[in-house]
Amino acid sequence: MAEHIIGPVAELPPGSHRVVKVRNLEIGIFNVGGAFYALPNICTHQFGPLCAGTVNGTTACSAATDWRFAWVREGEILTCPWHGMEFDITTGRCLANPKVRVRQYPIAVEDGIVKLTL
Repeated sequence: MAEHIIGPVAELPPGSHRVVKVRNLEIGIFNVGGAFYALPNICTHQFGPLCAGTVNGTTACSAATDWRFAWVREGEILTCPWHGMEFDITTGRCLANPKVRVRQYPIAVEDGIVKLTL
């Protein structure tokens, strides 16, 4: 496994993301509340550029929201720009079908530097 330097933590503040090319792969690097995640830039639906999509939240209706629709998980949900498939950045799982997920790559911060392992 090879380690690739993405850059200083300061260049990826919380709530930001960017797509990097490592070898022949495009990978989205996300900072969600200070935790880093790396996902492939390809949607499972029709192979669209997943990480070019928006990062927002989603709606939920449950006992926790008193059975009213509420906007939840702001900054944790990635929406594919082609067809609107939503993915949880922290797990890679599709919200519409939790059996579908995108791969997550190991990512770590060492001495203020974000590093990706492939």
